[in-house]
Amino acid sequence: MRTKLKITEGIFPMPVLLIATYNEDGSVDVMNAAWGTMQERDKVALNLTESHKTVENIKARGAFTVSIADAAHVVEADYFGIESGHKVADKLSRSGLTASKAETVDAPVINEFPLCLECEFIEYQADEYGCGVIGRVVNVTADDRVMADGKVDLSLVDAIAFDPYTHGYYRVSERVGEAFKDGLKLKK
Repeated sequence: MRTKLKITEGIFPMPVLLIATYNEDGSVDVMNAAWGTMQERDKVALNLTESHKTVENIKARGAFTVSIADAAHVVEADYFGIESGHKVADKLSRSGLTASKAETVDAPVINEFPLCLECEFIEYQADEYGCGVIGRVVNVTADDRVMADGKVDLSLVDAIAFDPYTHGYYRVSERVGEAFKDGLKLKK
C-alpha cells in the first residue's frame, strides 16, 4: 500500500546551500537555497528567481560561492533564507558569521561553513520550465576541521538537508555503504 502525497517543491533530501555574493558597496550578501544541484562535474545549477538580491549581485559581479550548511549553523542558515537582502543589507553581520574573499572569484567565502565552491557565473536561464543561475566551479575549499587523511570526511562536515514535506532540517552524516562497490554483490 502507498499513500498519495501532495506535490511539493523538491526531492527529499535537498542540500542546504548558502549562496554568497558581494553587494554594490562591497558588503556581503548571503541567501539560503535548497533548490540547487551539480549539472556536471564542474557546473552548478541554482533554481533562483531574478527577484533575489543575490541573483542581481551574481549578474553584476560575475561570480558567487556555494557553501554547504552544517548542523552547528542551522539557525544562521535558516536566517539567510527568511531575511531578504533587499530589506536587510547586513545579514552577515546580524548572523554573527564572518567572511573572507574567495581565492579565485569576486565573491566571499563564509568562514564558518565547512565546504565552499567558488563559481564563475555562466548564464541565467528563464523559461516556462524554470529559472536559474548556472555557474562553473573553479575552486573548492574545505575547512581543515573536516579533513581526514587528505579527504573530506562527511561525518565531520555534519551537513544538513532540507525536508520539503515537513519543512525540517536533518543531519546527513552517517555512512551506510560504499558506492560502486556494495551493488557488485548482486552482479553475476
